[in-house]
Amino acid sequence: GCVLVVSVIEQLAQWHNSTVKAAMERLCNYIPGKYQIMCHMLRCIDREMNADVVCHSLRLCKQDPGQPLCHLYPPPKVSPHPVKLHYSLALSAQKSTMGFLNLCAFPLLADLCEKIKYVLRSKLPFEDFDGDKFSTFPTLRGYHWRGRDCDDRNTTVYPGRRPDNWDVKSDSNCNGIWGVDPKDGIPYEEKFCKGADSQGVVLLGDSAGAHFHIPPEWMTVTQMSAKSFANLPMAFTDELDWPQFSEITGFLNSTIGGWTDSLYLRLRRRNRCNHRDLQNISQNGGSSRNLLGLIKSLARNQLLDHPAIVTYATIGNDVCNGNHDTLAYMTTPKEMFSNVMQALRYLDSRLPNGSHVILTGLVDGRFLWDNLHDRYHPLGQLNRDVTYSQLYSFLDCLQVSPCSGWLTANETLRNLTSERALQLSNVLKEIARSEKFANFDVFYMDFPLRQTAEEWHRMGGEPWQLIEPVDGFHPSQVAAALGTSITWQKALQEWPQVLGKENPFNDQIEAIFKDQGGH
Repeated sequence: GCVLVVSVIEQLAQWHNSTVKAAMERLCNYIPGKYQIMCHMLRCIDREMNADVVCHSLRLCKQDPGQPLCHLYPPPKVSPHPVKLHYSLALSAQKSTMGFLNLCAFPLLADLCEKIKYVLRSKLPFEDFDGDKFSTFPTLRGYHWRGRDCDDRNTTVYPGRRPDNWDVKSDSNCNGIWGVDPKDGIPYEEKFCKGADSQGVVLLGDSAGAHFHIPPEWMTVTQMSAKSFANLPMAFTDELDWPQFSEITGFLNSTIGGWTDSLYLRLRRRNRCNHRDLQNISQNGGSSRNLLGLIKSLARNQLLDHPAIVTYATIGNDVCNGNHDTLAYMTTPKEMFSNVMQALRYLDSRLPNGSHVILTGLVDGRFLWDNLHDRYHPLGQLNRDVTYSQLYSFLDCLQVSPCSGWLTANETLRNLTSERALQLSNVLKEIARSEKFANFDVFYMDFPLRQTAEEWHRMGGEPWQLIEPVDGFHPSQVAAALGTSITWQKALQEWPQVLGKENPFNDQIEAIFKDQGGH
C-alpha cells in the first residue's frame, strides 16, 4: 500500500513538474474530507528516492533475515544499501510510521474504523435498527449488499418475505406493491403476485462475487483530479467491493466502466414481484472453509419467506494463497467435499422449500498471466517501467500475492494450480449429481470464462479488458456483465424451472407502482 501511494505522489510531481511536497498537497486536496489524514502521513518523501526506498525507510516494508529485498522498481545504483537513510530522515520516517500504522487512533477516523471492524466481524449491516439484517443505509454492509429495508423500525418488514395478509395495509416485503384495487377490492399483491413463483437471489461468494475493484483513476496521474476520488468514502466503507454492480446481485447502473447486468435484474424483469429480494453474502478472501462462518449472516426464514436461488461461487481462493509453498496450502478434494456439504446442510435448515442452489466451478486462472504479464500496470504507464509480471513478483516476495499459484512466471506451477482447481470443480459437479436435499435441488455450472472471452472477442474487445486493471486478478465489470448473460442462457436452456415463469402483470405493476420502484 505504501509503495502504491508513494508512487502516485512521485508521478504527480513528475507529471505536473512540481516538487514532491506540492504533489503531496495536490493529492491531499483531491481526497475527500477526513480521509486526507491518510496522505498527510508521508511527509519525508525525497524525490531522489524511489517508492521502495521510501517505504523501507518508513518501516512499512521490511526485509527479514535470509529473505530477498522486495522491490517494485529497480534498486537505486547510488548505494549498495539503498534503504539506509541519514539520521534525521530516519527519525522523521519513524514518526510517520507510527501515525500510518495507527490511522484508527485519529479522532476523525476512529468512529469509522469501529464501524468497519464491526461489519468485517459480523458481515451484517452496521445500521439496522430493527435487527432483521436489512438496512436503509447503503454501505457498511447495507443495501448495496442486501435489498433495501422499507421500515427499519419493524422486524417483520423486510425484502423477501411472503406478504402479510396480501399487504392490504402496508408493504411488508418491500417490493413496492401494496394496497387494494378500488375497482374490485382485490389486494394488488394478491392480484399481481399470487402464484407468480416469487423468489430471491442469494450469492455465497468471494471477492469476485462481491466485485472487488480499485478504480484505476486513483493511480493514473495523467487523468487524476478531485473527481477521481469522489467515490473513495463509499469504496472504503464497502471494503473496496462494489456489490451494487455485481454479476449476481447488481442493481444500479455501473459507474466503474462497462454496464450492469445481473441475475437479480433479470429475475426482476421476469417477475416484478421479486423487487429488492437480493443478498450478497460474500467476502474478500472467501473460500469453501471460511464461507462456513459467513453463511450464518444469511437472512431467510423457512416459514415466512419466499424460496431463493442461491449461487455458491468461491471461484479461486481454495487454490489461491500468498504462501511460497502454495500447493501445500490449497484445499484438497476431500476438504472441499466436507466444506461444501456442511454449507449445503446449513442451507437446507434455513431455505424455504422450493429453493435452488447453483454450484459454480473454479476459474482457470492461467488466463491472468497469459493475457497480462507483459502489459504495463496503471502505475507503470507513465514511465513504462512496471509490468504486471513485476507487480506479481513484488507481491509474491512480500508474501501478499492474492494467488502465488497463478500470478507467477513458473508455468509448471500455474498448470498444477489449474489442475487442483479442476479437481475441486469436479467435487462440486459430483455433489450436484449425487446429493439430495429436502428444501432445494442442486445444479452445477462451469465458470464461464472461455465463453465470456469468446463473446467479448466477437464484440471487438481484448482479453485483458476482462481483468481488473489495478489488481490484475479479479473479473472486470465487463466480464461480470457478460458472465450474467451466459449464465442466464444456460439456465433458460437447461434448468428453466430455476428461473420461474414470466409474470404477465409486469407492465401493470410498473404502471401503478412506478414511483415506488426505486432500489
